[in-house]
Formats: sequence, C-alpha cells, structure tokens
Amino acid sequence: MEYNFRDIEKKWRQKWIEDGVYKVPNESSKPKYYVLDMFPYPSGAGLHVGHPLGYVASDIFARYKRLKGFNVLHPMGYDAFGLPAEQYAIEHGVHPAESTEKNIATFRSQMDKIGFSFDWSREVKTSDPKYYKWTQWIFLQLFKSFFNRKTKKAEAIENLIAAFEKEGNKNYPVPDAKFEIRNPNFELLHGNFSAEQWKEFDEKTKHDILMEYRLAYCGYGEVNWCEALGTVLANDEVVNGVSERGGYPVEKKRLRQWYLRITEYADRLLEGLQKVDFSDAMKEMQSNWIGKSSGAEVDFAIDGHNEKLRVYTTRPDTIFGVDFMVLAPEHELVETITTAEQKQAVEDYISYVKSRSERERMAEKKITGVFTGAYALNPFDDKKIPIWISEYVLAGYGTGAIMAVPSGDERDHKFARHFNLAITNIIGDAYNGEEANPTKDAVLSNSGFLNGMVMRDAIEVVINKLEEMGIGKRKVNYKMRDAAFSRQRYWGEPFPIKWIDGIAYPLEESELPLELPYVESYKPGPEGEGPLANIDYWKHQKVKIDFSETSQVSPTGGDLEGDLETNTMPGYAGSSWYFLRYMDPHNDQEFCNKKISDYWNQVDLYVGGTEHAVGHLLYSRMWTKGLYDLNLISFDEPYKKLLNQGMIQGSSRFVFEVFLHHVVRNKTGRIFVSKSHYEKLKELENNLSKFIEYLENNLGEKLNIKDHAEAKVIRSHVNVEFVNGLELNTSAFKNYLRNEISYLLEVDGKYLCDAEVEKMSKSKFNTVNPDDIVDRYGADTFRMYEMFLGPIEMSKPWDTKGIEGVHRFLKKLWRLFFDEQKGLIWREGEAPTNEELKVLHRTIKKIEEDTERFSYNTAVSSFMVCVNELTDLKCHKKEILEPLLILLAPYAPHTSEELWHQLGNSVTILDANFPKLEATYLVETSKEYPISVNGKLRTTINIDLNAAQPQVEEIVLGNPVVQKWIEGKQPKKIIYVKGKMVNVVI
Repeated sequence: MEYNFRDIEKKWRQKWIEDGVYKVPNESSKPKYYVLDMFPYPSGAGLHVGHPLGYVASDIFARYKRLKGFNVLHPMGYDAFGLPAEQYAIEHGVHPAESTEKNIATFRSQMDKIGFSFDWSREVKTSDPKYYKWTQWIFLQLFKSFFNRKTKKAEAIENLIAAFEKEGNKNYPVPDAKFEIRNPNFELLHGNFSAEQWKEFDEKTKHDILMEYRLAYCGYGEVNWCEALGTVLANDEVVNGVSERGGYPVEKKRLRQWYLRITEYADRLLEGLQKVDFSDAMKEMQSNWIGKSSGAEVDFAIDGHNEKLRVYTTRPDTIFGVDFMVLAPEHELVETITTAEQKQAVEDYISYVKSRSERERMAEKKITGVFTGAYALNPFDDKKIPIWISEYVLAGYGTGAIMAVPSGDERDHKFARHFNLAITNIIGDAYNGEEANPTKDAVLSNSGFLNGMVMRDAIEVVINKLEEMGIGKRKVNYKMRDAAFSRQRYWGEPFPIKWIDGIAYPLEESELPLELPYVESYKPGPEGEGPLANIDYWKHQKVKIDFSETSQVSPTGGDLEGDLETNTMPGYAGSSWYFLRYMDPHNDQEFCNKKISDYWNQVDLYVGGTEHAVGHLLYSRMWTKGLYDLNLISFDEPYKKLLNQGMIQGSSRFVFEVFLHHVVRNKTGRIFVSKSHYEKLKELENNLSKFIEYLENNLGEKLNIKDHAEAKVIRSHVNVEFVNGLELNTSAFKNYLRNEISYLLEVDGKYLCDAEVEKMSKSKFNTVNPDDIVDRYGADTFRMYEMFLGPIEMSKPWDTKGIEGVHRFLKKLWRLFFDEQKGLIWREGEAPTNEELKVLHRTIKKIEEDTERFSYNTAVSSFMVCVNELTDLKCHKKEILEPLLILLAPYAPHTSEELWHQLGNSVTILDANFPKLEATYLVETSKEYPISVNGKLRTTINIDLNAAQPQVEEIVLGNPVVQKWIEGKQPKKIIYVKGKMVNVVI
C-alpha cells in the first residue's frame, strides 16, 4: 500500500467536515484555550506560500492543546472592508462587495486544502451587516462615553452632564486636543464654565462642549486632497507631494473627521504592557509609539503682541540656551505674528509644506524653514528669541512649537548652522562647537541663576520657578495622537450618526445596522467628502434618533431634518474587536454574551506579523479597555501572548535585456543576454563602440549606429515559473512574451538568471501558490516544510527544492506501517524493546518542549531523527507507532489520521490523549564509547555505564576490530575513563 497523499488528504478533509470535528462548544468541563490568527484581508491575488506561515503555526498549537485536554477555540474570518477593494472596484468596474466575496471564496478554498482546524461555523466578515451592526453599536458606546480622569476609566456621558449641572467643569478639565478641533463658542469660554453657565448654554453649545470629552468625537483635521483624482488620499498614497497613482498635485485640506480619544488611555496602555507576554521588541515599539515624557509647558511672551507662545519641553534646564523658536507652519499664531516684510516668504513656504505628507516631513533630511519676523521673550532675562517656522515641527505633536537649544540638540544645531543663527553655549567644555551634546550631567553656564548647577538637578528648580511665576506648569506629554477614525471612502462601515443643525446625534440602536447602500459610482462627494455624500436618498433617509442625552425631545422619536454622516469607518474598526465576536458570532441581541466572554476570556495565543504591531494592537487594546470600563466584558487586555511570525521571502529571478536607442538592427525583436554577457556588457555601458562591437560579435549581425545613440543592459524581474534553479526556460519565456527574441547564452547553451532574496510579492513575480505545492507534495508536506524552514519568528527564503526532504520523511514514516510489496507490516501485541521505548520517549520529551516554545523547526527535525532510528531498529510495533502518530498529528494531521485508523482506531486522532512521558526511559544505562589504540580512534563499543575496569577490558579486548589493531600483542595498559573513553596502549 503506497503513500497516496492526494486521496488520503481529500478523504479526511471531507470526513472532518461531515463529522463537524472542529466545532467548539461555549461550555465545557475542559479548561479553555483560545488560539487566534490575525485575520486576512482577502485580496484578489489570493494566498502565496508566505501567508499561511502563521496559520500553520497557530494550527499546530491549537491541535496540540486539544490533545492536551483543552477545549480549544480556533476561528477564522476576513477583514473585508478597506481601501484596496474600493480601488480595485474603481479600476476594474466591479463592485467591492462582489470582488470581496470572490476573493473570500478563493482564500477559503486555499486554506481548506492546507487542512486547518478552524471552526468555520464561527466565521466572520467585517463587511457583513450582521457583523458591522455591532461595530456601529460599539462606536455608539464610545460616542456616549467620556474618560473620567478621577476614576481613570470610561464612564457614561450622562455622568459628566450631571457633574456639569452640579459644579460646572472645574473638576473635569478639557482633554488635550491633538488636532485643531476647538469649537469657536467653546473657545470663548477658555475651557472653563460654572454650573450656572452650563444651564444657560443653548443646545448646540452643550453638544460642542460634550464633543470635547467624548471617547469617539468629531473635529476638523487635515487630509491629503487631490483635485485631479477628486479624492482624499492616505499618507502612503502621496509621494513627494503628488499622488502615487497618476502623479497629480496633492494639497492639505481641512475636513470634518472622527477620532478616538486613545490618548486618554496612554498610561493604561503602557501599564498593560507589563501584564502581557509580548516580545521585548514589541513592547518597545508600542512604548515608543505612545511616547510618554515628563517636562513642562512654558508660556513665552511675544514682543509686540498680547498672545503667548506655549511650548512643551522635557528639558526646562536648558531655557537660557534657547536661541530660536520653531513653529509648525500650521500653527494658529503664524498668521498673527508674521511681519509684513516676511509675509510673502512665509506664505510661499506654507504652500510648499501643504504639498508634503506628514511622513515625508518627518523623514526629510534637508533643512528648510522661514523666519516670521517676530520675537519671543525669554521669561528669565527678556532675551529676544527669533521665531521661525519649519516643516520638521508638526502641529499635532506637543503644542506645535518648540524652543530650540542648538548646543544641546543636534537637529536644532544643524538648523542654526544652516541659517547662521547664534548658538549660546550653556554647557561649557561639554560643547565642542561642532556638534550638540544632549547630556544632563554638564554644569550649567551662561544660565543666570542656574549657573554652576548640574543640569539634571536644575530641571526641578526651573519647573518650580515657572509655576511660581505663573508662566508654566509641570506636564506629562505623549507623542501618540488621537486615532483618526474616518475615511472619505465608500467601502467601510457607515457611522450611525445624523447631523441636525450642526449637532451630531446618535441613531437609536433599533436602527442598526445602518447599511451601506449599493452604488455603481464611487466618485467623491463635493469638497472632498466621501461618495456617500452623493446619495441623497440615503443621506436624507428617515431614521430614529437617540435624544436621551439631551433636553431636546422628538415627539415621534423619529426623524428631524438633517443629514446622515457621509464618512465611513476605517479598516481597523472591524478588526479592533473581532476576537470577541468569534466567541458568540450568531447572537443578534448583543455583540457578545458576557457569560460567554467570561468563559473564553482573553486570547491565550495571538499569532500574526509585525506589520500590525503598533496600530492594530493599540486600537484593539484601547477598545478592549473601553468595553471593560463599561462593564461589557471582564478583562481589559485582549491578548495574553503574542507570537510574531517572520516573513517567508521570495527568491526572485532576474533576466537581462539590452536596450538600444538609435541603433538599427537587421533583425527585429528583443535581445536578452545570459548572466555572464550581462556582466561584460555592464562594464562596457560607458563605451558605446565597444558595447556595440561585443553585441555584433555575439549576435552575428551588423548594427547601424545613428546620432545620439544609446545602449545599456537592464536587469528586471522574471516570473519564477520560467526558471529552474537559475536556468531560464527560454522557449516558455519566449511564448509568454509573444515577441521575437534573440538570446545570448552561456558557453553550454544555457540562459542563466540572477537571483535575489526579497519580499514575496506579485509585483516581483516571485510568489509561489500553495495550491501548486499541495497538489504536488500534499498538505502535510507543505505544513511541515513551512515549519522546517527556520525559527517561526525569523524571516527566511522559500526554496521549493528543499521540500523533497520533508516529503521523503513522510514516505519513510509510511513504510514503518506498510511495505509497497508486502503490504501491512505493523504488528500488535509485541512488547517494545528498551531501545524502542527510549527512542519514543526522547521524542515525546523533545516534541512537547519544542511545541510549547514554538520551536517548530527543531520539532520537525526530531520527528525525522525518530523515524530514522525506528527504521534502523526495524520497529513496526503498534505500542510505539501509535503514540508517535499522536505526537505528529498537529504537524501532519491527514497522514496521522489515516495511519491512526489503519491501526484499528475508530474515533478521530484529534480526541486522543497526548502521550505521557516516562522519564525512566530517558536515563541512559549504557554509552557508545570511543575505543582508541595508541591514541588513534579505531571503533566504538556500547558498554554498560556501571561496568568496572575488568569488565571493560574483557569487552574491549574481545572486539574483532581491536584485536586486528593490537596484532596479538599484550597491551601495556588499558586506560578507561568512565563515561568518556577507552584507550588501549601497546
């Protein structure tokens, strides 16, 4: 009976579906374990072999935990909303709902072939109204909540209203806005009001004030507006001030945006990192993104103006070294303080900055800026400090203004040198005049009352002085900004919000889901609004409004004149809470029953790539904390342990084509040269005559050179399907191009390509479809080879050639049970030998340890060693093979299930018990000793570890190999080092 993997895998996949073996109950006497994958965005390209790496890793662990007696939740779904589907729809004329469903079907088919143990009865799709009904519902809970800084948690906005009615907002300071969102009416109040004032405010003012506190709030922010494309672009769609698609000009435009007040959770997000099992690198990435710092806010007077310039600094000790100020070009004071002489220069510079994305501004190495003509005054010595604007200062960070100390900050130093600004040395010999020194240990000089003080000691002194003078205060700041939570796009969750007279009212929950209308056109609305702004029947539809927060009462509880919100939610909305919906996916009464979420609790193991390390994880952690605060779930961290898998890289191949400009050939067609010709031609690119001469000699034809002729050789990607190793299949490549081709080949007649390890990508033509691998070698081989490639957390290149070894291993395993000629050879009832039991229990120990620490590559190696040793021992005993199959089942489930049943079992191997380790079999009783004659190794002999010297001498001298080398001579002595070696001296 041969190893017919295709039939075996097809048979068991169907059987598992029919028997529903992966369906998981929400109640069990077993302990629970929740294994989760970062769910995929179903792109049109389908999966390549790099995508399933994390899924295989999580599947092995889920199966392993099931064998260990756990009730394991291992679900899968699709992150189905987002920009790529909409872009595809625009470019191909296919509705995103249709393309998404088609792509999901492709993904599902590919995943099914690999044999994952997903409970598909729990499948979710973020674009399904049954799902996004609850995304909208959670948004409403955030909209109706605020963060109480006293209790350090989210509470109902009604609690805040009650406090305002009783005492105003003196105990509830306005949260820091990370965007320019202040309402003009609220600005007039300077953020403070009494209970009496609150009661006198009209409806709109009250709502404007509440919007300043809500966890989900609306304000105004800058977006990238492309007039030519008529749409708003994401930062990564803007390159050097123009659209990535088409190269059209892009400018900044202020539009109404929704945000999540994640900054209020900054401290709890930092504290939570101490409770989760993330890698140190991941924790550092999250900490850096939050960017907590301590320092002071300082108000600088502006010469000739009543306004104050507020800056945040972590180094108030350097205040006497401030030589200039830098404002973000968008700063609200720029227009006010700019002098008439500098007005044109400032306006021109602001126009330039508007064409730049934030990412470009942060990465810019070139120094740019403009003087406003205004001066700030140092509060301690009235020194006049010039105020500049520059793109490297961003409006959303801190106060949008910095005090520049060039002797202590390298970027400030370069700016001062570039614009020839004065540099005050406040650190004496610690500043060499050539580069800034950010030390805190220097003794201050040129610093007034701080002279002679160590810098780090001066920090508190300055803060106390600023507070005493009433011009500054101690401040903790965060680099993280509130999360933008709206897109001017179609393919996303509609906001359950209606605008009436400039007030955002939530819809009644009975109106959910507010469904996305089916449209044929995705063109943007007026003034950069989303496509929904064009759909009047949808925008003006009658919906019930929830007026419970306000004094306004609708007699019918129904519709008032107004417009539904036309922005849609971003892609991360649905992915911030999907792990909860998997627990209770068919509940149409609540997003997740609390009893069920109490049972499954946190995700025990979360597997995914580092590309979502910051954004998605932070948002998901914030949503979880919000739901916990509102008593909707019982835990405030979503994921206990995070496993970041590395990337499977593609091994790209390159061909070399000759480019000729104003060079005429007798023959038509393209010229491709093999690698050695490429290297030679590359050397000749700067010598046209030699380049042409080389081509003529090798092509055997005359080339006619015209004026302004140019010749070079270009290296470009070629589809790996046309390459075997490094050799190009020239006929297949020619047929693919459908062009006449001339080849310059190697001496042996082959065309050799170049190779490079890169990210696996369709654009690089280096993707490998897992379907092809599974069809050729089987899913079990594919699964084990993906794990065998290297440590799960490391990136590694894909090499299909290496898969043969894993496939041979499974065939060798099969031959422990069946012989191709003899048929069935496994035996039942024979007692295993001590050696066979040693092999088995060594393997149990190794597989258990390696699986627990996700060292899957070494686990696969251990299986190979085990099968080799059992083969050498000619072991075909059920008592050894049966537990081996249980060990292997998480890694090669189809083969293990088939052989398990061949051994006479009637229930699935999934419900077997993981083999118990017997430590007695790990204790070695004998050792393979190296035997030397006169110091030269001649053989090895297995000797009992407790053997005494006389026994050892008898065994060694009786060995035929030793007898051959001593040639009948009497040994002078036999050196026996117990546990190490034996040396016969003659």
